[in-house]
Amino acid sequence: MVYAAAVERVRRISRVATDSRTLRSQVLIEIGRVVPFDAYVWPLTDPETSVGTEPLASIPPTLMPALPQLIRLKYLTEANRWTSLAATARLVRPADSLVWRELLCAHGVSDIASTVFRDRYGCWGFLDLWRVGGVFTSPELTFLDGIAERLTEDLRRCQARTFTATGGAQGPGPVVLLLAPDMQVLEQTPQTHDYLMRMLPPDAGMEPVPASAYNVAAQLVAVEEGIDLQPPCARVHLAAGRWLTLRAARLGPASRSDAQIAVTIEGASPGERTAVFARAFGLTTRETELLMHLTTGADTRAVATSMFLSANTVQDHLKSIFSKTGTRNRRTLLSRALGTG
Repeated sequence: MVYAAAVERVRRISRVATDSRTLRSQVLIEIGRVVPFDAYVWPLTDPETSVGTEPLASIPPTLMPALPQLIRLKYLTEANRWTSLAATARLVRPADSLVWRELLCAHGVSDIASTVFRDRYGCWGFLDLWRVGGVFTSPELTFLDGIAERLTEDLRRCQARTFTATGGAQGPGPVVLLLAPDMQVLEQTPQTHDYLMRMLPPDAGMEPVPASAYNVAAQLVAVEEGIDLQPPCARVHLAAGRWLTLRAARLGPASRSDAQIAVTIEGASPGERTAVFARAFGLTTRETELLMHLTTGADTRAVATSMFLSANTVQDHLKSIFSKTGTRNRRTLLSRALGTG
């Protein structure tokens, strides 16, 4: 009965939340009523690469200096990795988890409950709840698993709401953040600080935490170690309809794991932005292909020829796209997908 009431409260929050940060913050309060936890990490993810962005987190202050190491170990840990989770899971054998063995156990963490928010359109985030001095029970895991589907849909809906026309240029770029092999920040270009402040606004008087940059850098290491094959890049919403792309690469020979890591931050290209737009609004593969043709300026006849469809079928697909995206014509559709005024 307690869990059923909590599920209903989460559903009510999900129905009215208009942005992902508010949604996550309010849902965490409700989760905590029935599934006690001592710390949490809840990032969004690029739906295609599954690389973390825009984290919402509360971890022990003693762990903050080790944040780069924490994120790096998370990406190198295969046990209950969000990219392979099929359902909410706990650490049945904690020693199997590299991040627990190398770091969290020393801070008293005894168990981690991990949930992924994934649907057929992509991966939209994952949640790790940490518990000190106990383990998560089967009913608690069942509850978390039971709210995952609804939260996945609403996280995707919140991302869809960020796509508005920006009415301006993407701005200067790329900017660069230079990390040491252990992912400590070494240097950055002048505009980087401004980007980081806007990507993850810190508390008053605090410096921004480059968490998204740490995530793409950690994905680079995971690729190098053969843990995951997705590219070390992520698209993240900045503000007012503007989307950025972060990428990580080694300086010097790619085979040298002791080389510094450069993370670039720049405006998402039209193709990168449109690809996330299509996933966020739940477009089918065929609808996405059609939208990509439209972004090149192709008319109905050209699209029909390229896709081996009739003009009437193209129009039917367009009507479906308009319905899903809440637009009424191609101009408005492309303005939102491409971020143009």
